[in-house]
Amino acid sequence: MDDTLTLKKTPLTALNIELGGKMVGFAGYEMPVQFPEGVMKEHLHTRAKAGLFDVSHMGQVILRPKSGKVEEAALALERLVPVDILGLKPGRQRYALFTDAQGGILDDLMVANRGDHLFVVVNAACKEQDVAHMRANLSDLCDVIELTDRALVALQGPAAESALVALAPEVAAMAFMDVRSVSILGVDCIVSRSGYSGEDGYEVSVPEAEAVEFVRSLLANPDVHPIGLGARDSLRLEAGLCLYGNDIDTGTTPVAAALEWAVQKVRRTGGARAGGFPGAEVILHEFEKGASRRRVGIAPQGRAPIRGGDLYLDQTSTAPVGRITSGGFGPTVNAPVAMGYVAASLSETGTRLFVDLRGKRVPVTVSTLPFITPGYKR
Repeated sequence: MDDTLTLKKTPLTALNIELGGKMVGFAGYEMPVQFPEGVMKEHLHTRAKAGLFDVSHMGQVILRPKSGKVEEAALALERLVPVDILGLKPGRQRYALFTDAQGGILDDLMVANRGDHLFVVVNAACKEQDVAHMRANLSDLCDVIELTDRALVALQGPAAESALVALAPEVAAMAFMDVRSVSILGVDCIVSRSGYSGEDGYEVSVPEAEAVEFVRSLLANPDVHPIGLGARDSLRLEAGLCLYGNDIDTGTTPVAAALEWAVQKVRRTGGARAGGFPGAEVILHEFEKGASRRRVGIAPQGRAPIRGGDLYLDQTSTAPVGRITSGGFGPTVNAPVAMGYVAASLSETGTRLFVDLRGKRVPVTVSTLPFITPGYKR
């Protein structure tokens, strides 16, 4: 755990402490891991009503094309990601991946077409390297502007729409992955209908000076509770969503990570803009021939959560056939849940394996992802 005296603070740190948040170090920031309600209740409340998350530690970046044409910024960013950015329409957002020359994943990110520029959100632990990466590779065509004066708030759950509509009626018309400018409490905000919980919801970028007022206004709604990092992790795990540094990293490719859906056909072999991104030869080969291993869901038997460990074929084998990368208890499914990588030949749903849990071999089953039915508004 980081020394809290050396940690950075978000615009909402003081409010998180006031609300009873148990503060810990995460990605260099002082963040609430839970509030007095506790992780289990916070998780279930988000699934049933609406949870409010401070995600201001994430990086917010504008890519502004020097030509004034957003298409040039899109093509420039396509040098770094195996994703169709040029085809992203104004007011829409897409999941993307920075890849390296070996086909590994440097980070995952969200990219929105804002009409005259691209708006990019990157992971907190990677944001310094991501900004440097973009400046080193895109500055010939784009101004790379890191926004350091804005908070980022996620509102997630079935009651998220009604809670935000009370402050900004126009957000009701937004569909999953829509992005637009919205005036909330007289402040210009950037709102996307997206999130990291598997539920319907929004992420709102708000100027830091108005962030506390905005959050207090949402928390005045009894359906909205503050939620910490603990429940954020269990929610995303049930939803089968990757955590960078655990489930994806430079040692994993998009194909091995079961993220083929994030690479549109136009960037694949035979597509109009095939290749041209770091690691294209490796990644496109895996699209044709497959990867040697595969990210899958793992359903442990019993009630004990399994947070990591090597996977084996049977009780006595000594050579691992995979490894769990994320695990814990899933409050919604009322059972332990996990995900990890197995040899491709063992990735079929229903395959029985064993994980080493404190010296004991525990049976597990390869499962489909996600563990819950997502509630996105299409």
